[in-house]
Amino acid sequence: MRMNVESNHLHKQQKVDAFLSALKLGDRVVTSGGIFGTITRLSEPSVQIQIADKVRIEVSRAAVVGYQGQEPVAGDSGQAS
Repeated sequence: MRMNVESNHLHKQQKVDAFLSALKLGDRVVTSGGIFGTITRLSEPSVQIQIADKVRIEVSRAAVVGYQGQEPVAGDSGQAS
């Protein structure tokens, strides 16, 4: 059972890593804090997101959990406690 849980965790982590690596300018995303916006700049540790006209914030790349209108790629849903 433990090996199955570890395998599931590894699979989820690989999926999150692939998602974060594939982020690009113009992607419409959601952060872990529930902020919706469009990516306007990318760097290794962070992304800049435009959340309103002339309003941009910089967040950790790891804070981006999914694309707008889709299920989150990153997150705790479905994990055993």
